[in-house]
Amino acid sequence: MTTTIITGSASGMGAAVRRRLLADGERVIGIDLRDAEIHADLSTRHGREAAIDGALSQSGGRIDKLICCAGLGPHVDPATLVASVNYFGVVTLLDGLFEALRQGKAPCAVVVSSNSATLQSWAGSPLRDAYLAGDEDGVHALVRAAQEAGGEQAAQAGYLAYASAKNAVAAAARQRAASWGRAGVRLNVVAPGAVETPMLQAGLRDPRYGDAIRDFLPPLGRRAQPDEVAALIAFLCRPEAAYLHGNVVFIDGGVDAAQRPLAF
Repeated sequence: MTTTIITGSASGMGAAVRRRLLADGERVIGIDLRDAEIHADLSTRHGREAAIDGALSQSGGRIDKLICCAGLGPHVDPATLVASVNYFGVVTLLDGLFEALRQGKAPCAVVVSSNSATLQSWAGSPLRDAYLAGDEDGVHALVRAAQEAGGEQAAQAGYLAYASAKNAVAAAARQRAASWGRAGVRLNVVAPGAVETPMLQAGLRDPRYGDAIRDFLPPLGRRAQPDEVAALIAFLCRPEAAYLHGNVVFIDGGVDAAQRPLAF
């Protein structure tokens, strides 16, 4: 029986992945604030350490799959929490559980990013550079500066934190592809568009972002269901996907293709 660690396992995409893997007979160890085998707050350094310690203890130091689904939407205040969970909560667990993954059978990891990561260029951005340098305090300072600027910039600070974190976490995963591949551990990223989750519903209720979310539909004309994203994640972990490594796979109903038809 394989052992899978899933962050954000209590709701949304994480819960959908959990249901699917349990149905497949896998052992699942969930990490979330509630309703999980390990309760941990990935927005804090202490919480990340607790999550890693719990995962290593409950898995016996041998992990076959790591699925990083935990994340916060742009509507969450303060926006620094969004940056902390969506980037630092992911990369800390990737690195902290890497050696346990090396002990697994055909081990792999999947990180959930977002198609929002590519809707603007982050090349040369001080915010992106701070993420990739591991400078959490620096990221917080830049996000707070946007919040304190007032006007439209302040209103969009949550989106800034969200999109930049999702871009940086995809870049961080790809940066690890060479060393992880040599160690025999596959690592891929999925980039969903809008998915019918509690997080999306909270965003729809937010006066800053609700109209933009409501009015923006992909070429396929609908939002994704969590089980559709879970199916892709499950496939990326299967033997049939054994040569997929270091990829960012979009599952967004065609949004990325429509926005960037010549960039791929």
